[in-house]
Amino acid sequence: MERERLSSRLGFILLSAGCAIGLGNVWRFPYITGRYGGAAFVLIYLIFLVLIGLPVMTMEFAIGRAGRKNIAGAMRVLEPKGSKWHIVGSTTFMGNYILLMFYTALTGWLIYYFISFLTGGLSSSFTTDDVVAFFGALTADPVLQIVYMAIALLLTAGIVIIGLKNGVEKITKVMMVILFLLMLILAIHSCLLPGGHDGLMFYIRPDFDNLVHEYGLSESIFAAMGQAFFTLSLGIGAMAIFGSYFDNKHTLGGESIKIICLDTTVALLAGFIIFPACSAFGVEAGSGPSLLFISLPNVFTRMPAGNIWGAFFFLAMIFAALSTLIAVFENIVAYWMDMKGLSRKKAVVINFILLFFLCLPCIFGFNILSGFQPFGEGTGVLDLEDFLVSNLILPLGSMAFVFFCTQKRGWGWKNFVNEADIGDGFKFPRWLRVYCTYILPVIILIVTINGIYGVVA
Repeated sequence: MERERLSSRLGFILLSAGCAIGLGNVWRFPYITGRYGGAAFVLIYLIFLVLIGLPVMTMEFAIGRAGRKNIAGAMRVLEPKGSKWHIVGSTTFMGNYILLMFYTALTGWLIYYFISFLTGGLSSSFTTDDVVAFFGALTADPVLQIVYMAIALLLTAGIVIIGLKNGVEKITKVMMVILFLLMLILAIHSCLLPGGHDGLMFYIRPDFDNLVHEYGLSESIFAAMGQAFFTLSLGIGAMAIFGSYFDNKHTLGGESIKIICLDTTVALLAGFIIFPACSAFGVEAGSGPSLLFISLPNVFTRMPAGNIWGAFFFLAMIFAALSTLIAVFENIVAYWMDMKGLSRKKAVVINFILLFFLCLPCIFGFNILSGFQPFGEGTGVLDLEDFLVSNLILPLGSMAFVFFCTQKRGWGWKNFVNEADIGDGFKFPRWLRVYCTYILPVIILIVTINGIYGVVA
């Protein structure tokens, strides 16, 4: 069976950016920016995005393009004879399933909120208590959550089953364009709101005193490192699969820069939407995970024509989340096609059924299984699944890819750089060998340890 290829360079860039762009950009980035110092935090975040994200993304793309298979298959092709690197690839691949186990449920929530704003289920008559009760009613109802989770999963599987070019690539291109336009419109509207000036200034005018005011400089730096690392969906082979579909006409370092810029643009636009709006209506932008489903709906219910703006916002969130779901689901399907020899249709159907049941524990964690609190009061199944992906699989998988691309017992630095530099564009700096071999793994280890300590301590 001839391996599928993407039809265009733009398709590769937008698909890879779509995988990276998700709730980490439009929800996690604004709230940790609000918590850790505003514009000063953003500057530190951008530095670590280059130091951490660029080399790891380039390495993951290189493994995929050189091996022309999913991450496990590619590492099997490239590994030295007698080594077992493909086992690492298979282990990190499991992170795709765990990610979709809770991400699909969250996407279902977004769809429910979009419909509610569109139909008036969330309206200007709602008080803050009403908005809190609305979210509580959703999470307490497992049947309602299952219905909307199934809708999200069906949309994802329906797009992937069409095929790589006509389904995944073509539809993701459209979604990415609409996402950018929606967020740009929302950002302009938010910045023009009366009372939004203070929030805008907090976001665009660096004040390094904010970094040490409440949480301390070291914690702010750790937060910036963590966000720069996790926002790009590295470490589970999702980028490798798109590398395997890409041609040899352009260097991978140059394409990685473009993808990181797109990902960062969406995150920055989210800040221009959220900070002025929260300032205008007296809502705390650093309010944590509740920002997306309680704080922001509370803003829209107070805003003139709030139903329309709320519907626009959650439609943008749906496109951001779906782009990640589609990319990760495609990675799973490609694994089954490469390793099991299944047709695309069979792989999609099997994994649709499998993921439907795998998503249920996350949903039940808010009701039937609410007594299960792995990290103490107020935590649940979703927190455990998020911890496994964000704090363990993503960083440790990325560290494995770094070792594979830099160590003689792996694929090796020379092979990696030669693959990354094929084609026209930015050449990966060969003088970064010492940094990538010795310093980058230490940074990733620090991020991992800090992430684990922050949850279990």
